[in-house]
Amino acid sequence: MSLQPMGSGEIPAETVRVARAAFPKGSLAIRVRDELGPLFSDEEFADLFPVRGRPAWSPGRLVLVLVLQFVEGLTDRQAAEAVRARIDFKYALGLDLGDPGFDFSVLSEFRDRLVQADAGRRVLDAILAAARDKGLLKSAGRARTDSTHVLSAAREMCWLEMVAETLRSALNALAQAAPDWLARVAEPDWFRHYVTRAEDSRFPKAKTKRAEVGQRIGADGTRLLRMVFAPDAPSHLRDVPEVGILRQVWVQHFHQVEGEVRRRDPKDRPPGASRLVTPYDPAARGGKKNDMVWSGYKVHLTETCEAGAVNLVTNVSTTIATVADSVMSREIHASLAARDCLPAEHWVDAGYPTAAQIAAARREYGIALHGPVQANTSAQTGASGGYDQEAFTIDWERKQVTCPGGRASRTWSDRLSEQGLPVIRVQFSVTDCRPCPARRECINSPTAARRELRLRQHDEHQALRAARTEQQTDAWKERYKVRAGVEGTIAQGVQRCGLRRSRYTGLAKASLQHQLTGAAINLARIDAHLIHTPRARTRTSHFARLRPAEQLDGAKQQGPN
Repeated sequence: MSLQPMGSGEIPAETVRVARAAFPKGSLAIRVRDELGPLFSDEEFADLFPVRGRPAWSPGRLVLVLVLQFVEGLTDRQAAEAVRARIDFKYALGLDLGDPGFDFSVLSEFRDRLVQADAGRRVLDAILAAARDKGLLKSAGRARTDSTHVLSAAREMCWLEMVAETLRSALNALAQAAPDWLARVAEPDWFRHYVTRAEDSRFPKAKTKRAEVGQRIGADGTRLLRMVFAPDAPSHLRDVPEVGILRQVWVQHFHQVEGEVRRRDPKDRPPGASRLVTPYDPAARGGKKNDMVWSGYKVHLTETCEAGAVNLVTNVSTTIATVADSVMSREIHASLAARDCLPAEHWVDAGYPTAAQIAAARREYGIALHGPVQANTSAQTGASGGYDQEAFTIDWERKQVTCPGGRASRTWSDRLSEQGLPVIRVQFSVTDCRPCPARRECINSPTAARRELRLRQHDEHQALRAARTEQQTDAWKERYKVRAGVEGTIAQGVQRCGLRRSRYTGLAKASLQHQLTGAAINLARIDAHLIHTPRARTRTSHFARLRPAEQLDGAKQQGPN
């Protein structure tokens, strides 16, 4: 399949005439085409197609169809039907009224090409470039970011369902790859247990009975793996992807105890970042954020937030569910820098800012990263009259610390924290600490002979100290209210584009879905700007409006969108 050029990009005169008559006030697709012109060119996606082969539909048009599909929440069939039957879609795509469009399966094939080339970013980039040319994108001021959970396209399963479905998936794949071999080696009971889909309702309710079922599944899977990897088995069976998943799941959940297959204890299983949760979406992981527990991914949305301007999504980052928000700031800033969308101020929630991230943002990109930082939780801080780290004087040039009693430290050494981060370990002399009258206020352990401090690197120490001081002011708290508006962006993505449910399996396809979601949100917001639609106000329930004024200060306030 080779590239089929779009042509001149001009809208046929008859299409213009009929669209104007049918939509005298316009529609989103028509207004966006009029304001931004052809958003995507074939040249931007030419590398997705070979030079020779059967002609393909214009990739520039296909990208626009994908974005409009997410704007309106359409399925592939509905999107293909809209291209064939809707006048405003033909107008936006520059098609003749009689153009028959394409089969809906073309969209799935084209998404696969976008995923293989990692071309999802180009979609959002093209819309941002068009918005910048029209003066709609102002990125030098403020931006805000938040994340939300994304459920895997695969259904949620209990442990018994997961291991049973993993084994059933492998058996089905082997039945296709080597049916004669599998028919010869399969146990008769396997056809009774693994022919139909595993359902929790079909398993026993008693705990001991469920344990027996789990042990039986573990033994069956182990037997299958031994037969697949036996010397006389067809060698190509070892390369079947479902067999690899079965092997990985069995290593993670079962082990041999005195010749019997047993389920691993929870403490003996691998960490969540490497533990599979479903055989049908191997990239999905189990995540937890506050009280929310889910299987799938996590998406981070960054948008501009300048008063009087269109708030546009400037970056979308998708990760597995176990990646913490606290490690994402640097990646987000690198993506914004590549798009020339770096803000001067970046407002985030408490999950993002750490001393290292705040210092790196300022040092590498000149960005002021704002968000509630972790409070000082040392034992001396909570003690009455205790001496926490703030009570000590640090001489960074001489690498020496002076205690409140005027005694200087004896050692200053570079170390690594439990998380592998560089820290500085400072120790005072035992001869100074033991007779000190302020020993109880300074050393919280009754057995410790001297005071020790663990310091961050200089720039991180200063950044964290400055952030804690600034965040106590009323002026900062008032400015921080702007961050809350990104919650509305996530809500728009959820309600309009199904942001919290993956349409497809795999991290790469989930990432493409989220790039298309960001592009769709931008088109919807540009259209709202063109027709002067006011931003929705935060909804307040009737009962909440009766709340006494003195209680408002302690309640969580919603900022402007």
